[in-house]
Amino acid sequence: MTEKKKLKVNIFDKEYSLLVENQDIAAELAKYVNNVMQETKDELPEQPTETVAIIAALNIAYDLFVEKNKFREFSIQATDKVKKIKLLLNDSNIISSPS
Repeated sequence: MTEKKKLKVNIFDKEYSLLVENQDIAAELAKYVNNVMQETKDELPEQPTETVAIIAALNIAYDLFVEKNKFREFSIQATDKVKKIKLLLNDSNIISSPS
């Protein structure tokens, strides 16, 4: 099991102490969340922080959903191509193998 390390991050002008396995990834994620929060606040300046956080969370969830669907589609296409290649290889083995 990987040892967890303490990391302090700032998100939306608030400091959080986290226990993380990978400090670089955690810092990058915190930066991403902070950026989405700030962009959301810039678009909705009159909204309270809680509303900004919920809208930002929905935006992040949407991004994740899109990426998961892209991966799923890529995986389906890759599986189909592998099946076609196997069929071609099997067909060429039948033709080239002596009877």
